[in-house]
Amino acid sequence: MNELQLLHSGKVREMYVVDERHLLMVATDRISAFDVVFDEPIPDKGRVLTAMTVWWSNYLGSTAGTHIVSADPSEFPEAARRPEWEGRALLVRKADMLPLECIVRGYITGSAWKEYRESGTMHGSSLPDGLLEAQQLPEPVFTPSTKATEGHDINISYEEAVDMVGPQLAMQARQISVDAYTRASEHAARNGVIIADTKFELGLVDGEMVIADEILTPDSSRFWPAENWDPGTTPVSLDKQPVRDATEATGWDKSPPPPPLSPETVDATRDRYITAYERITGESFGQWIGAL
Repeated sequence: MNELQLLHSGKVREMYVVDERHLLMVATDRISAFDVVFDEPIPDKGRVLTAMTVWWSNYLGSTAGTHIVSADPSEFPEAARRPEWEGRALLVRKADMLPLECIVRGYITGSAWKEYRESGTMHGSSLPDGLLEAQQLPEPVFTPSTKATEGHDINISYEEAVDMVGPQLAMQARQISVDAYTRASEHAARNGVIIADTKFELGLVDGEMVIADEILTPDSSRFWPAENWDPGTTPVSLDKQPVRDATEATGWDKSPPPPPLSPETVDATRDRYITAYERITGESFGQWIGAL
């Protein structure tokens, strides 16, 4: 059996070349926080990311196309049918990616909250005085950033995004991102989950702008259980928060090497990822491809 060529190995995903038009995107169980990858994997994390991406791709199909071809191993080329990849691999179309992280914020938190406290702005645009941490914004806002090959992404204004990709692509990216976020957040709210913000990666396939990479996962979004949301406080998140909390408590300076993760932290993180999937989709993670 021919081996697939490894195109890129990122913090979480690995990309393999299938043919001139297709790639295989494999989500590992690696976890990163503060831009550092930890030694301990989170069991099933890659399968959760893949399952959620497929679910959202289907749900948002009428709002925006994606580059996904299939998650079914029987539809993969033979070289891509590895047992260890079941449930964590996606056959996708190659896309010409925009050099932007397409972030949509419905609530003020994270780096946006930090900027607001310092200057009263979000991505350079003025906001009303007196906003609280985690407060809902009047409407979802498209707040792009650069894609950093090393270090941190840099928040930019919409005008700077226009300078990078041109007015037509920037407008398309904003429309697709805001529409997808709005529809997704309305669905999640019906299931008691707030999507505070999310990050899309967009690209062109045969001239059509599509959503690529992961879609509305705990790695690319902030999911808050609605019952715990209290503006003025930092909400509970259904994501890697146990890793952040445990490692910050050690006094770690957030540079490699990271401190080891305890079994309790690993288990708590796994539980949050699975809870996010099941609560938002209404489906059992045990039914996903590759379940033991």
